[in-house]
Amino acid sequence: MSSSEENSESSGPSLWRHRDFMLLWSGQTVSEVGSAVTGIALPLLAVLTLKASIFEVSLLTTLGMLPFLLITLPAGAWVDRWIKRHVMLWSDAGRFVLIGSIPIAHFFGVLTLGQLYVVVFLSGVLTVFFDVAYQSYLPLLIESHQLIDGNGKIGASQSFGQFSGPSLGGLLVTLLGAAYAVAVDAVSFLVSTVATFFISHREPPQVKREDRRLRSEIAEGLGFVNGQPILRKIVACTATSNFGSGMEAAVIIYFVVHTLHLGAGFVGIFFTVGALGGFLGALLAGRIGRIVGFARIIWVSVLVGSPFAFMIALAQPGWMSIFVIVGFFAASATAVVYNVAQVSYRQRICPPELLGRMNASVRFVVWGATPLGALVGGAIGTATGARGVLYLAAFIASCSCLWVIFSPLFAMKDLPD
Repeated sequence: MSSSEENSESSGPSLWRHRDFMLLWSGQTVSEVGSAVTGIALPLLAVLTLKASIFEVSLLTTLGMLPFLLITLPAGAWVDRWIKRHVMLWSDAGRFVLIGSIPIAHFFGVLTLGQLYVVVFLSGVLTVFFDVAYQSYLPLLIESHQLIDGNGKIGASQSFGQFSGPSLGGLLVTLLGAAYAVAVDAVSFLVSTVATFFISHREPPQVKREDRRLRSEIAEGLGFVNGQPILRKIVACTATSNFGSGMEAAVIIYFVVHTLHLGAGFVGIFFTVGALGGFLGALLAGRIGRIVGFARIIWVSVLVGSPFAFMIALAQPGWMSIFVIVGFFAASATAVVYNVAQVSYRQRICPPELLGRMNASVRFVVWGATPLGALVGGAIGTATGARGVLYLAAFIASCSCLWVIFSPLFAMKDLPD
């Protein structure tokens, strides 16, 4: 990329004055905070109220991510056929109803683990459609040179939710109980629905292709991803890392509560401070990319950040619990920098008519690895304990960087147009 191209990354109208982007971003920010509250409250609800075992808790993570394996590929083809803004609206509205059913059922004394499993699975289905539509809608809403900035702001929202949501979730669980804390997430989806409704940007009419079969359209998206040597390596790196993250997610709440002997309030504090790294990483992703190179930062961020996951496994009751904070802080910061760069790369190289299927193909692999990791983590944790799972997850995450180091990215500095 030439110097003029590098400067174009920050040129043009500011996204702070882009009304439609600000509506989309603000709605997502609120939704991310709500989802982070549920991320803490739901496992605590299962452990503390419904007395779930370590494997039963791991099933929550598995079922929540399983739709990425089951329906992501057809979802991508459907999103390319439909109005993406409408997909986002209905997905948010549906999650508002599903998540809202949990505190209602608890109020009437009929809440069960079975309902939690159904809710997280169906919410996961809607999340698949929303995420594919969301990442495919952004390049239509803003200019190509604004993608790094836009994805950085979205990454900041996700990280903001991760570091503010857990502390809020821990506080709400302490004050209201886990079931009623989940109601915050339901309201957040309602806010996101309203914000998306008021976006004035309208997509061009979708071209109906009656002669195309769903299988052919799915194959076209997979073929595009497989035919891009750099993108193929990025997908393999992300999937490997997510498999390790799924293992970690399956046991981390159980580890913090039963091994480190920390209550709900402390759980929220640890995750809040740890996820602050992700927020800072998102804020600095553009600046770091301009210094290091937007292509080079993809493999550098994974190489530097993944080994910090070992610190989580090293945590002990007492003052050594701080290792969880340090590990989460560093790993989250570098992971968000990586995601901003790699998502911007694949959005820039993909034709608009393939965006839904490309994003779906990528997410099928990278997010499909998470429930598999969670299932494996839950099974191993049942046999050996949570700490062994955390060590193995850290090792797998550390190895993920090999995919992008041994790829054409290693010799590149900046992203192509």
